[in-house]
Amino acid sequence: MGIGGIMDKDMQRRLAAEFLGTFWLVFGGCGAAVLAATFPQYGIGFLGVAFAFGLTVLTMAYAVGHISGGHFNPAVTLGLWSAGRCADKHVIPYIVVQVIGAVVASGILYLIAAGKPDWVMGGFATNGYGALSPGKYSMLSCFVTELVLTFVFLMVIIGTTSKGAATGFAGIPIGLALTLIHLISIPVTNTSVNPARSTGPALFVGGDALGQLWLFWVAPILGAMVAGFVGRILYEPSSIIETVVIDEKRVA
Repeated sequence: MGIGGIMDKDMQRRLAAEFLGTFWLVFGGCGAAVLAATFPQYGIGFLGVAFAFGLTVLTMAYAVGHISGGHFNPAVTLGLWSAGRCADKHVIPYIVVQVIGAVVASGILYLIAAGKPDWVMGGFATNGYGALSPGKYSMLSCFVTELVLTFVFLMVIIGTTSKGAATGFAGIPIGLALTLIHLISIPVTNTSVNPARSTGPALFVGGDALGQLWLFWVAPILGAMVAGFVGRILYEPSSIIETVVIDEKRVA
C-alpha cells in the first residue's frame, strides 16, 4: 500500500473516532438530561447530568483519544489548531463528523424518548439565553459564560497534554473539568462549550432554539481560540504528531 493509501486509512480512523466520541458525548450527556434527570422522585438532577457529560469525555478519551486526539467538539478542534496542536487538514473534516455525530445521537435520543407515553419534547437539552435559559439569564451573561468556560476548558486540555504533564492521565482532569463546567453553567445556558452538542438537539426542537444557536458556536469558538494563543505563550511548542496506520499482512 502506498503512502497515499496509508494516509487515507489514517484519516478514516480519525474521523470514525471523532464521530464515535461526539456521538457518545451527546447521547450520554443529553440522554442523562432528557431521560434520567426528569424521572419522578429519582431524577439525577444537575449533579448527575454534570457527571454524565464529564464521564462521556473521560471514557472516550481513553477509548479513542489516542486515534484522533479526542476532540469531540468543534471548539476544541479550533482551539487546538490555534495552539498549533491540530494539523490544518484535520480541522474541517473533524468538525463535519463531530456535527454529524451529534445529530445522529440526538436523533436516536429523540426516538427513545418519544417511546414514553404522553412524552413532551420540551427543551430537549437545548442551550439558550433569555427565555430559553434555565435561569432566564441575559444574552450577555450567557455569552460571557460560554466564552470563559470554553477558554478554561481548552487551557485544561492544552496544559494536561503539554510536555511535562503526567503522561497518560489527561483524560481524568479533562473529564472532571467538563463536569465542573456543567456544575457552574447548567442554570445559565444549560451548558454548551461545544457547538456540535448544541446543534444536534436544536435541529430537533427548531424555532427559537435554532435561532439562538449562533451564540453557542461563536462564544465557545472564540474562547477556545483565545486559549490556543495563550497556550502558545505558556507552554513549550509541540510538534504535531501524525498517527499513521500500517496495514499488516499475515505470513502463512
